[in-house]
Amino acid sequence: MATQVLTLPTPVIRASRSTRAHLSPAELLAVLKIARAKSTRDWCMILMAYRHGMRASEVCGLKLSDVNLKDQTVRVARLKGSMLTVQPLFGHRGVPLLDELAALRAWLRARRPDGSNFLFVSQKGGKLHRSAFFRSFQAIAEAAGLMAEKRHPHVLKHSLASHLVAGNVNLALIKQSLGHRSISSTMEYVGVNDGQAAEAAAACMMATY
Repeated sequence: MATQVLTLPTPVIRASRSTRAHLSPAELLAVLKIARAKSTRDWCMILMAYRHGMRASEVCGLKLSDVNLKDQTVRVARLKGSMLTVQPLFGHRGVPLLDELAALRAWLRARRPDGSNFLFVSQKGGKLHRSAFFRSFQAIAEAAGLMAEKRHPHVLKHSLASHLVAGNVNLALIKQSLGHRSISSTMEYVGVNDGQAAEAAAACMMATY
């Protein structure tokens, strides 16, 4: 499978009351840089959570059998009524911090066999609990200088949605990337202001008439 490059456009600034905290591209890279320096596991976890819009419980629940490096895919068992999805693993030659394949290979080399089938394990072995992931992300986000509302791992899912919207990705594809069954769930992550809506309507009318 050919390596797919994912760029990080400037995210949309939402003006509605339903605005969700998300990371700018620069903030994401700052978090990944600190995470990689801290541990290969944390770098890989945070990058995968972002790339595939995963909740903390979902990334902690990944198993070794969910990752197929030969086909370069990952199977994500979504929670809260979302879909089970199989998504491509991404490489990124231009920005090594975003190279998911490199992060995974580095972690699999460092991961000590512990008799469990979980991809991400604790220092003592066995499944890493989501609370441990939360504490680790919180410390990394604080070290990166992020505001308090951006120090929760769920901000990674919000960030993916925001970056895809900023890149003018089709809403149906955003829905698939986030693993949502209902488009209404996706709409909770997608906000536009009145000016953006007016510009889109005007452009549509000009193209039609």
